This record gives sequence, C-alpha cells and structure tokens, in this order.
Amino acid sequence: MDVFDYREELKKIPHRPGVYQYFDKNNELIYIGKAKDLRNRVGSYFVNENQLNGKTRVLVRKINRISFTIVDTEIDAWLLENSLIKKHKPKYNVLLKDDKTYPWIVIKNEPFPRVFWTRQYIKDGSRYYGPYPSVGMMHIVLDLIRELFPLRTCNLALTQENIRKGKFKICLEYQIGNCKGPCEGYQSEEDYDQNLSDIKDILNGKIAMVTNRLKEGIATAAVALDFERAQLIKAKLDKLDNYQSKSTVVNSSITNVDVFSIASDEGYAFVNYLKVMNGVIIQTQTLEMKRRLDESEQELLALAIPEIRERFKSLSREIIVPFALDIEENERIRFTIPKLGEKKKLLELSQKNVAFFRKERLLQYEKLNPDVRTERILKQMQKDLRMNVLPQHIECFDNSNIQGNYPVSAIVVFKDAKPSKKDYRHFNVKTVEGPNDFATMEEAVFRRYRRLLDEDQPLPQLIIIDGGKGQLGAALKSLRLLGIERKVTVIGIAKRLEELFYPGDQYPLYLDKKSETLKVIQHLRDEAHRFGITFHRNQRSRKTFVSELENVPGIGKTTVEKVLTEFKSVKKVKEASDEDLKKVLNLKQIKALREYFAK
Repeated sequence: MDVFDYREELKKIPHRPGVYQYFDKNNELIYIGKAKDLRNRVGSYFVNENQLNGKTRVLVRKINRISFTIVDTEIDAWLLENSLIKKHKPKYNVLLKDDKTYPWIVIKNEPFPRVFWTRQYIKDGSRYYGPYPSVGMMHIVLDLIRELFPLRTCNLALTQENIRKGKFKICLEYQIGNCKGPCEGYQSEEDYDQNLSDIKDILNGKIAMVTNRLKEGIATAAVALDFERAQLIKAKLDKLDNYQSKSTVVNSSITNVDVFSIASDEGYAFVNYLKVMNGVIIQTQTLEMKRRLDESEQELLALAIPEIRERFKSLSREIIVPFALDIEENERIRFTIPKLGEKKKLLELSQKNVAFFRKERLLQYEKLNPDVRTERILKQMQKDLRMNVLPQHIECFDNSNIQGNYPVSAIVVFKDAKPSKKDYRHFNVKTVEGPNDFATMEEAVFRRYRRLLDEDQPLPQLIIIDGGKGQLGAALKSLRLLGIERKVTVIGIAKRLEELFYPGDQYPLYLDKKSETLKVIQHLRDEAHRFGITFHRNQRSRKTFVSELENVPGIGKTTVEKVLTEFKSVKKVKEASDEDLKKVLNLKQIKALREYFAK
C-alpha cells in the first residue's frame, strides 16, 4: 500500500485473541506481538502514540502493513508469538541471549539400553532427561548412576538372537565390574531393566523411591544372611544419600512445578528458572534478555516462560511466578503467586538466584566499561542524597589539632567518585586561638570558596563536613557570607552512627551500611582525615624541629630554615657527619650544635 491508514487497517482486525505482525515499507517484519483482543491491542499503538516511550514511537512510525493470526485462546497466542519470534527474530522484539545447546542424559531405545549424555535431541523413541544447564551438573548425575548401577557402554546390537548365537565376547568393563556381561547372556533383560527403573526414578527426582527399594534389599539380604550383598547395597544407599544431601530439597508434596522470577535494568532483563520434581530441584538456569522497547517485567516474563519451557521440554502444569501475568489459564497451565509456605520459599530462592546473576553480570560489564560504573554510582548518590544534579565534584573538610596546638584543616576532592589528589588542599589556621573546631571549620570553608570564586573556578556539587550539626552550622555560616549556600548541597557526617545531617533538618539520614553511596562518603571522610593528620604531623614535627634548633647558640632563623630544608628532621641532623653539616653550617656552628645535643 502507498499510504498506511491505521484506521482502515483496524476495521479489518477482529476483537479476538491472536498474534499481530508489523511490517515496514520494505515489507520487512519488524515486530510480533500477542493479544487477547487484537483490535484493542493494535489500536493502542496509534491512539495513544503520545504516551508511548521513544523506542516504541519509532517503531509505530515505521509500520506500513499489519497482518494477524486468530487463535482460539490466549494461551495459543502466547505460544504462537514465541514460536514466530524465534523463527523470524524481528528487529524490535526482545531477544533471549542464549543460543547454546544444552546436554541431555539419554536412555537409548534399544535392547539393554545404554545411558549416556548428548547434545542432540533425536526423536527415535529414546528417553531424554534434561537439558542440564551445565556439563558439570550433568556429569554429577551421570557419575552417580554409573557408580550405583553396572551398565553396558558398548554400542553392540544386543538382540536376543545375536546373544544366543554367541556373536560377542565380554570385555574389560566386565572384568573390572562396570558391566554384568549381557553380551554373553550373563545378565538378563529383567535384571537390567530393574536397574533402568531406578535410574529413571533418580532422573525424575524420585530419589526416595529408590532409597526405599535399596533399604528393602538390605533387609532381605540380611534375613537371608547374605551380608556381603547387604553391604554392597548399603554402599549404594550411602552414595545416594550423599548425592541427595547436596541437592536442594523442598517439600516432597511439591511434585511437578516450574518457578520463574525476573530482575531487570534499563537495557537487559534476567529470568531465572527452577524445575522442581518430587520435592527436589532438578534443573536451574538463568537467561539474559535484551530489551528493545522498554517492555515491562510482566511482558518480558510472559515472553520468556514459553521459550524456556520449550527449551527444557517442560510439561509442568503449575507455574510459580512473582506477579500476575496477562495470560489466561486453562487445563494445560495455571499460574501461582505464593504468599506463604514452601512455594513462597521456592520463589524467594529463584529471586535470590536472579538477583545474584544480575549483580555478577553488572560487575563483569563494569570491569570492561569503568565509565558505566561511575555513572551508576553517581546516579545512585544523586538519588540517595536527594540532589538535583549528579555529584561529579565532591569536597570534604576535616580539622586536626592536639589539645588546640597546631590546628590545621584539610580538604580532599573527589571527581567522578574517585580521589583527585592534585586538588587536595590544606590550611594553616590563622584567625583561631585555642581549640575551637567550629571556628576552624568556618575559616577553612570561607577561605576555600572565597578563592574559588575569586579565581572563577567551578564550585563542587556536594560538600561534606566531617562532624555533626555544630561543624555543619559553622560551614553554612561561611557559605552564607559568600552567597553560595543555595548553590551547593552540604551535608555533615557524624562518625558514631554514620549519620548524615542536612541543614535545617532535625532528623539525620541513615543509609544502608552496604550502600555504595555511604562507601564513597566514608572514603572521602577517611581520605580527609588521613590527609589532615599527615599534614598536621608534618607541621608539628617542623615546628618542634625549628624550636629545637633555635635554642642552639649562633644559629638564627635563616640558618634554621637551611638546616630544615637539607635534613628534614632532628634525628638526621644528629646522625649527619661534619662533612654533611658543612653544606649549611660553619665550623663554629657545627661545634655549638654538637655541644647542644651532647647535653
């Protein structure tokens, strides 16, 4: 069509459940969706276009043709949508970022069936169990089976006719006890099938049934005084109990259930899947989805569930989810949103898994893209500290003195949540007499921002004062004098409970002890304290050195400065040789110095 008229198109679409497809002007399929009412759903894209997000508006402007498929129920629409998305991979649909093939454990459809693992699912009558999310998990199960039950591993055609004709000979596997030799008729099909019955129960999660049979076997052997056989069965039982103790066991009344949960951010969503059979979690997997149109978590989960269930060949009728989905239930599936009990614990376990997976992926991504981590932390700080702008430039003040002597103030600067050490500054207090932390803070803040204003340098977005309400009030007094009180965010942090104080707010703010915002603030506070203490220690040492040398007869202030510059400390002066001292002192001064320190 030359001109797309959505009104005319809508008239052709019925009020029925189904799947709709959008095509662009090149007749390329760009989006597939499902609906319980096709006309209402398709119409919502055009009638409410101004309320759509940016990505969806771009999609709507590209639509040049609409086709649809009517189905009987919403469940059918749900399944058809998933199938079509997998086949066509439209540009604007969510993608499940996982295309690897998973391993299965197969019981082959043949006489004396082999049990082995494969990545190929072939419809030849064989029984497949899985798929398993990892090869390691699959091998744990397969190794347990091989330890418990002697099975053949050869690919011989063990028909009764071939065995009767004696076409095969036992091999090393028989000699070492891994096989009972069905190839020469040493093991009957009935005995072999009994082992297979136990194996199927284990693979289906019915471990209790196998352990009960083993316990009965031990009792039978004991009654017959066959203690050697009883011991062999006991060894199998111990291995099975050990395996079960490492499995996640839930209430055995939960027989066949799928559990789904989701966590998402701006670009991606992560869906966790747990498969529960007979009280045991037998499968678990987390898949990643790339968002295309800012879909809600409900929409993303509704897309992921049929894809994951098909991938893992799940036929469970009950699906546990964290919230209601816009999908009608029927005799094939029903959704449960648990509030209490074992099913709620299962959902919480799934949610813990998906949250951990999302966190690990985020950390991995941020290691490769440090700027992303910085932006995330700054946005989190802006939110936590109730700021209007990102705190890209933060400054923190701290005072240091010992009993009022040598008072100094230090300022550290963080840019993009990282120390900018070239911008660190310290102040020798000039206007304060005696121990007065408030006055010291007032002077340091005034001098710092008076200079920034005079030099036309940018102000920080956030100022942190190391101290409680008193120090915060002193800092605010200086900011008011400079007329910049409302241009920056100022907070005080008290050490005892890590309380954050805001001007004019009598109640402090408490951040989560594990929050990244608090960690950045603590880093600033600790850096300011370290930098201030180091400067304070150097000042104290310098003044002690100067006062000590000024007591030496014949050495004046100018000479003291020369000695201080050359040797840095009294200790180094004492240890220096006469040759070294001659660089800054004459022989008479050296003699006086030696006599002074010899006292």
